[in-house]
Amino acid sequence: MSQRFMLLVIGILGSMAVALGALGSHGLKDVLAQNGYTEVFQTANRYHFYHTFALAFLYLLPQNKISKIAFWCFLIGILIFSGSLYVLSLTQIKILGAITPFGGMTLIVGWLLLGWTSIKKNPNYVNAS
Repeated sequence: MSQRFMLLVIGILGSMAVALGALGSHGLKDVLAQNGYTEVFQTANRYHFYHTFALAFLYLLPQNKISKIAFWCFLIGILIFSGSLYVLSLTQIKILGAITPFGGMTLIVGWLLLGWTSIKKNPNYVNAS
């Protein structure tokens, strides 16, 4: 995976997070409030942002197999977790909530791999006092 591709993904996801956040706060505010899904949409947007930042952090690290897998976990996790919540909040198709945890688990794996990358890169880091 090239750094160019990584930056493209980070740029697209970051801009989408801003645009969707604005859309939810302004353009869809009444629709989301009327259906009681404002918090669901906001959760999707918050996690979308958090994990876009995680991708940007991964971009700054030396690339290895583990960091690349972590990158894909974060990307897939954003798509499944935030994506399912965005669609759920707009369509009220409740079955979408059943796939959201799979995205959450993928995000958790991404964080674990990020931690593993730092330990693997510098084994003395854990023992530093």
